[in-house]
Amino acid sequence: MSAKKEREGEEAPFLIPYDVFRECAAHIAPSFRNQHLRKFVFRMIGGQVIFDVKKISERIRLAAKLLSHYPPERILVVSAREYGKTPVLKFCEVTGATPRVGRFPPGTLTNPALPGHVEADIVLVTDPRVDAQAIEEARKMNIPVVAFCSMESPVQNVDLIIPGNTKGRKSLALLYWLLARELLRMRGELSEDEEPSFTWRDFEHREEEFELFEEAAEEVSEVQEE
Repeated sequence: MSAKKEREGEEAPFLIPYDVFRECAAHIAPSFRNQHLRKFVFRMIGGQVIFDVKKISERIRLAAKLLSHYPPERILVVSAREYGKTPVLKFCEVTGATPRVGRFPPGTLTNPALPGHVEADIVLVTDPRVDAQAIEEARKMNIPVVAFCSMESPVQNVDLIIPGNTKGRKSLALLYWLLARELLRMRGELSEDEEPSFTWRDFEHREEEFELFEEAAEEVSEVQEE
């Protein structure tokens, strides 16, 4: 087999061409000793870990399959990380999931009397390190947790790990876009080879766009209260 064909064979399991992962640095993370993430590592270069793009793709497919079994509105998607806010809101816009971005108020999942309480069947978090409150409440309520995880992410009480760069603006945009696309395909809303009308760049966090999202969310909230 030629080198070219070997490369083509290696790229086949990727959800998108490797060059896009590289452009977004979605598979790069700081080097930390995290035994739970070691199985996803392709190699280490200097002070950085390179995740195996095949395994990222496999985990995104697996997460999409899992999420497809739940009613969209019962999927709670969380991000306290700034660069995760727009990706989460866009993901929820196209999939019908329920977003919670910014600070996660204690009791969101555990206190039905709390304004803003959410009843969820599954929780998706952007990074367990900064979304620890959501994970802890999910644990108390026996709600499964799917999480994007970097090498420094604690993974206790995470049921499904998706390895990746959880800090980069482009990285989080790409990861959430891929998961949204695969979820829509799993639901049959997109055919297997059909591309959605939105691109990963639509998921990239921009403060001015996030402010528009917030205004729209407030309007919806006011209508619901009426």
